[in-house]
Amino acid sequence: MSNIFAALLFYLIILPISWLPFPLLYGLSDLLFIVFYYVVPYRRKVIRKNLVSSFPEKSAQEIKIIEKEFYRHFCDVILETLKLFSASQKTIENRIQLLNADLLDQYFTKGKSLVLVTGHYANWEWPAVTLTSHSKHRGTGIYQRLSNKFFDKKLRQTRARFGMELMSTREVADFFESHQNELCAYGFINDQSPSDPKKGHWGVFLGQPTCMLTGAERYAVKYNYPILYGSITRVKRGYYKVEYIPVSDNPSSEKPFYITEECARINEALIRKNPAYWLWTHRRWKHRKADVN
Repeated sequence: MSNIFAALLFYLIILPISWLPFPLLYGLSDLLFIVFYYVVPYRRKVIRKNLVSSFPEKSAQEIKIIEKEFYRHFCDVILETLKLFSASQKTIENRIQLLNADLLDQYFTKGKSLVLVTGHYANWEWPAVTLTSHSKHRGTGIYQRLSNKFFDKKLRQTRARFGMELMSTREVADFFESHQNELCAYGFINDQSPSDPKKGHWGVFLGQPTCMLTGAERYAVKYNYPILYGSITRVKRGYYKVEYIPVSDNPSSEKPFYITEECARINEALIRKNPAYWLWTHRRWKHRKADVN
């Protein structure tokens, strides 16, 4: 996609959608659901395969119900993400309930930088951009740089409006090294499949052999930064709840891959409680352990 086409798409479609009041935004989401679910099923085979493999004990009818609920929520998350291009920080904050934000203040008082981990569950975008409103730490998020330079720039600018600083995966090592004397909160999303399975950790997730990202653990251990899991749950449409769960206060003393496994365990518990809110569109199990060895 050229930068010119991307700019037209942004200013003529994406930005006007983001200006919609929430009732109209969710009305549009309902229409998008019809398109994605009935007209041109989006990644239906991937979603169905992931659900069946993760919940072999569920009937075909139960899987179909979860699948349908997922598509509805998925469309909501797409439009909620677009809302960030125009919404004020206060607007988003009013839709995020924080259960124990004071925990971050305790670490700040102790002079501790943090590694924060979450997964693609519920809405991971809104809590991320509101981090700077309830934490004194410098908020930084790790993301995969977009191939289109226009959208990559817009993404960084939008997050910067809320005080969140994005760094690409190529910049992480240098940023950690150069900001050791500054109190930062580093945000990782760690439930995707590693691009290179030889660098991942093999464990069991949702009952299946799974290659897991280890970046959050690796940096937490190297700098001995306490690591917390941001548990995000859906309260109702357009409203979410966040609770920070301590994983380790002394990562360098933990057994190898304990942190990675513990984060996966917390994420799995959320998914099993309400499967419809996880991002089933990913080819999470595209790597097979037998192919790596």
